[in-house]
Amino acid sequence: MLDAAIKSQLQTYLDKITHDVEIIATLDHSDKSQEMRAMLQEIVALSPRLSLVERHDDNERKPSFALNRAGGNTGVRFAGIPLGHEFTSLVLALLQVGGHPPKVSNETLEQIRQLKGEYLFETYISLSCQNCPDVVQAFNLMAAINPGIRHVMIDGALFQDEIKERQIMSVPSVFLNGVIFDQGRMTLEEILAKLDTSVAARTAEKIDAKEVFDMLIVGGGPAGASAAIYSARKGLRTGIVAQRFGGQVLDTLGIENFISVKETEGPKLVAALEHHVMSYDVDVMNLQRATSLIPGEVIEIKLESGASVKAKSVIIATGARWRELNVPGEQEYRNKGVAYCPHCDGPLYKGKRVAVVGGGNSGVEAAIDLAGVVSHVTLLEFDTSLRADDVLQRKLRSLSNVTIITQAQTTEVIGDGSKVNGMRYTDRHTGLTMTLELEGIFVQIGLLPNTDWLKGVVNLSARGEIDIDAKGQTSVPGVFAAGDVTTVPYKQIIIAMGEGSKAALSAFDYLIRSPIPATNEFLLAA
Repeated sequence: MLDAAIKSQLQTYLDKITHDVEIIATLDHSDKSQEMRAMLQEIVALSPRLSLVERHDDNERKPSFALNRAGGNTGVRFAGIPLGHEFTSLVLALLQVGGHPPKVSNETLEQIRQLKGEYLFETYISLSCQNCPDVVQAFNLMAAINPGIRHVMIDGALFQDEIKERQIMSVPSVFLNGVIFDQGRMTLEEILAKLDTSVAARTAEKIDAKEVFDMLIVGGGPAGASAAIYSARKGLRTGIVAQRFGGQVLDTLGIENFISVKETEGPKLVAALEHHVMSYDVDVMNLQRATSLIPGEVIEIKLESGASVKAKSVIIATGARWRELNVPGEQEYRNKGVAYCPHCDGPLYKGKRVAVVGGGNSGVEAAIDLAGVVSHVTLLEFDTSLRADDVLQRKLRSLSNVTIITQAQTTEVIGDGSKVNGMRYTDRHTGLTMTLELEGIFVQIGLLPNTDWLKGVVNLSARGEIDIDAKGQTSVPGVFAAGDVTTVPYKQIIIAMGEGSKAALSAFDYLIRSPIPATNEFLLAA
């Protein structure tokens, strides 16, 4: 199953294992069990530290396998064959169970060890989901460290009966001791904050005690990361406040227009950005949401946690979020048939009828992708014609299981109380209300800037974007902005990075011309 290049690379990683690891497989006579056995045999052959044991256990899913330290039980299990995006999860789990130290702080490791109680986490994934591996890897790490924690990754496409029984309509979906814990992308920090409620208060206290920054960046996407790097390279005391480092890029699957990198994926690019930022002396305050900005000679940013951060200059790079339909039923059925990521959730709708709302590039691309999985796709566009590139439209119209409806205004998401079973729209040409029977709705109608917390403080455009000049300066002295949150056209990763660096250079110019005392020696000399 594994080609020679993957085996060679895997063997290099497995050489880092310091403890013997037993792979305990629970199999039956199915084709998938045979595939799993073949893969595990190939992996075991690569290291003398690994051994494969097959055990019959009616209480375990088939096919599945657990990773145990010899003579022990580390609680890491894979129900399904972890290939695709999840192969990295398997490699990391082998390393961690095998004694190789994880790349997290000692403080985080101790926080995991201190969790008391018995936890069984079950994460339902799809192998095409780019958000799922981070969640799987976080829980696997916790299970490898704390004996009271068990975790199983479950391939939803392989265990369809469970998907139906638990009414899972979105991945990743995580259950804790049989009850839904959370859905969607989660970092290790976010998981621990949810399990250990005292951590938020402790973090807020630490943030409150921080000294004034020379430059504070609000937002951790491409624009924010770029601004932080340029600021740190100037020797400034630099901080980042971010709700989640990486921002919208974390939800991006394929990236093929980032110059000098032929193709990559959002999570990989974010990992590289974070590594670059952390190579400098940048204080990253993650899981922190800004709620207000108070102008002044020293600018104050208040946070949802109750803490506040002060800085001599601020760069706002809070990006944008998925635009919602804002119709009855949307929030009620979010993750219960209403979805925003066709790459992640599409496999859960195999053989079902779905709709895509939005006729731009993202909507048409989503419809094309889904058409290969679902039984039928209905694409609804508000305007009189689709807005996607001609090449995409031609591809869409060539598909036999796609219906295109224009001049359609979505008015309601309908369901049976637990999941979506249809939607209503108004035909803008006739004025008639129409109903579609379906099981999933994918919303692809663009983005909204994250500026609600800035209304009445900085000048915003009619679309809610921050008005900036050619240097990234906002209407408030000392406050700059960059990226998708601003009026700069063409919301692209590479443009956001350029705008972030420009905003940092502009903020630096503002600081060296400002009478405010600076902490940096270069600024003092200037």
